[in-house]
Amino acid sequence: MNKAEEQYPVQSGSTFAKGIFIGGLLGAAAALLFAPKPGRELRGDLSEKVGMVTDRTKEVATVVGDKASEIAKTVSSKTSDLARTVNQGRNDVMDSVKKASADIAEEATRASEEVAAASAEAKEDARKELNSTSL
Repeated sequence: MNKAEEQYPVQSGSTFAKGIFIGGLLGAAAALLFAPKPGRELRGDLSEKVGMVTDRTKEVATVVGDKASEIAKTVSSKTSDLARTVNQGRNDVMDSVKKASADIAEEATRASEEVAAASAEAKEDARKELNSTSL
């Protein structure tokens, strides 16, 4: 690449299109200004063109506003749906955890009772064995 290419890189297609559009507007304005028309007629033409551009700008602004409003409503709706789904999932997980905790506590209680019963039985067996050997 030469020095000029490094300093002024190639622009994207949209930038090029914008340049053509702006150049066209400037060319049209120059054509109107340098056309052999009387001042009153030229001012009338300029006023008409400015009015057309203003109307078109208002139309585009209205369309953009409508689209932005639609997008905002869609985003709001999707966000609400997502929040609802997340809350439902959280509630399901909490219910599962509570049920699992209750099951584990119940199982621990049963195991503790079984250990206590086995311990009592072993104690009784040891006492019987001691009594039988000492007689």
